[in-house]
This record gives sequence, C-alpha cells and structure tokens, in this order.
Amino acid sequence: MKLPTHTRFDYIPIDRRPDYSWPGGKRLAVYFGNNIEYFAFGAGLGPSSAAEQPPPNHRNYAWRDYGNRVGLWRLFDMMDEFHAPMSHNTNSTALEYHPEIFERIKKRGDELIGHGRTNSERQSGMWEEDEKRLIEDCTASLKRIAGKAPRGWMGPWMTETYVTADLLKEAGYEYLLDWPCDDQPFWFRTRSGPILQVPYPLEINDSPAMVSRNHSAREFKEMVIDQFDEMLEQSRKQPLVCGIVLHGFIVGQPFRLRPLREAIKHIMDHRNDIWLTTPGEIATYCMNLPKGTVPGS
Repeated sequence: MKLPTHTRFDYIPIDRRPDYSWPGGKRLAVYFGNNIEYFAFGAGLGPSSAAEQPPPNHRNYAWRDYGNRVGLWRLFDMMDEFHAPMSHNTNSTALEYHPEIFERIKKRGDELIGHGRTNSERQSGMWEEDEKRLIEDCTASLKRIAGKAPRGWMGPWMTETYVTADLLKEAGYEYLLDWPCDDQPFWFRTRSGPILQVPYPLEINDSPAMVSRNHSAREFKEMVIDQFDEMLEQSRKQPLVCGIVLHGFIVGQPFRLRPLREAIKHIMDHRNDIWLTTPGEIATYCMNLPKGTVPGS
C-alpha cells in the first residue's frame, strides 16, 4: 500500500549518521525555548484553562494575558539568577502591544524567533497567498522592532501547510522548529534550497504537558530532569539537542515556577558538561560543519 508522504527529508536512523561534537567538545546542547504569545479578545484560537465559555470568555483571555503581565517577568528574573540564555518564539503583535517585553529581551541578549502574528490564528488551512502575507507581516514587524529580521521560525501552534518551508526559505529564514521528529538537526528540502530543522520538543513542553495532558507541575519537573539526565547519558554516543519549552502563562504561575526552578538548578549543576545555547547558535554551528556531517547536507 502506498501512503501519502512528503519529500522534505530522508529517513536515516540516528545510529547511522556521522558523529561530531558541539563547541568545546560538548555532546549535549541545551536550550530554553520560551513562547511569547498574544491573543485576540473574544475571537480566534487560544488554549483554555478549563471548559470553554461563550465569547468574549474573559476568564481564559485573562489567564493567557497573565503570562505577558506577570509570568514572563518571573521567568526573566529566574533565568537571570541562573545566568542562562533563552530564545523566544514571539508573536509580533506581542511586541507591538507590549514593547517593554523586547526591552528586556534586548537587555538579556536573548534570541528572537518568528512565531507568527498571533496565536489566535494558525497557518494550517491557509491559502499560499495568505500564509505568505502572514510570514511577511510577522517578519517585517519583528525586524522593525528588533532592528534585524529573525533567522528562525516556529509557526503558531506548530502548524504548517504543504508550502510553509518553501515560503520560509524564500522569506530569508535559515532554520525552523516545526517538526518534532528528531534529537539532532537535519536539512529540510524546499523548492528554493535547504533550510535547517532544529530539534524542538513536543513532549518537554509545558503547554501540551500541563494543559492538554494534565500533568502536574511536579510531574513536569521530573520529566525535565529525566529527559536531561537520559539525553546527557545518550550523548556519549551521538551529539544531541535537549530543548525545554516554556510559556509565561503556564510555568509563570508561582506554584509551577517553584518546581521548574528546581529542574533548572539540576541542569545548571551540570553546566560544565553541556553547551548551554540557543537554536540560532545551534543552526550557525551546523551550517559551518563539513558537508555530509548533518543529515541532508
């Protein structure tokens, strides 16, 4: 039986790939990927803290708004204490409405990654012309605010159409985070040339873990620690990327921030054993490796 498939990349088992190391001979790259999202009031998409209510449903809007008003700033402060970099998958409207957020990102020297205009919409189901406009609008807005265009992209809700990768490459993007299918970067084919896929976790991600699957904050802490410890051990055999994905309106809640702090401390206790980095730095490193090292190159 022949099933529908794609031609974006080939199947290569992880134990049949060339070996390499990260800077300094490190074997495990670790990054903290934060999501900064802005939602429409009483319209469009949005995660729900409980059963949906009729519009304007101010309760769930306010729950998400807590992230930009409070939770995000607690994350900033905590990561400052650990002297840890972050990357930020950012809705462009979030910075348009709340420029103070970018001021803090700039002060920290963190990486800004394109994340659409708003998480009240998603790319899946869009016509190519509309999706192209979405990418262009987001890119232009972030470039105007930050002074440079983002190099990386993760779509709202991690959604794509059949031409998303093509449109991203044509808009000047160098890497994407939409495909949670690997623990190593690999090259992705587009109609205009290759674009790099950097690992991004769907599992070690506070939103699906605690909102969709109802794990507790303590369980999420154990998930983060177990993921890190196992990947650190596995990285003896091959270079790996361990991403940890956060949202201010979820882990920024104090009762969730406490166990997250414990998980991050555990990782920081191994700081000399890892490359603490960002997706953009991972992409740059991979782009400079010899041809044939990264799958698809």
